Amino acid sequence: MSLHPYRQMPITLRPRIKSDMRTQFAALCYRMTNDKPEILLVTSRGSGRWILPKGWPIPGKTPGECALTEAWEEAGVRGKAHEQCLGIFSYNKTTDPKNNLPCLGLVFPVKVKALTNDYPEADQRKRKWMRPKKAAARVDEPELAAILRHFDPKALIR
Repeated sequence: MSLHPYRQMPITLRPRIKSDMRTQFAALCYRMTNDKPEILLVTSRGSGRWILPKGWPIPGKTPGECALTEAWEEAGVRGKAHEQCLGIFSYNKTTDPKNNLPCLGLVFPVKVKALTNDYPEADQRKRKWMRPKKAAARVDEPELAAILRHFDPKALIR
């Protein structure tokens, strides 16, 4: 099987039902240092766990554009998003102490061109560059860890 480039269309949302599996778009923000990839992780606002920036679908935007928006809001990233989904991971999103929403995170690569210090959630999160193996060891979700561990920017469809 081969992957073919395609143009991702903006998404349209339908009303949600409480029992629906939710979808979030995650940004795997990366840069190359000495010809080796580094991945930017941020801390979650609640528990302080290391995560990828991620958020809900935005009507009229593609998944990659949504991931880039989250990368800006949560990590101050300016860059270029790819529409190639690298993989999917499952997790429970805690909305309050009594409720968890089942979620699927779709991971989209974002090539970082610059980081700013003044961004919407700068006072709520920490951010850190890590090599893929170290980033994989820091996240809680095994499926996400596998995506990070095997990330190779050279394999991205241009």
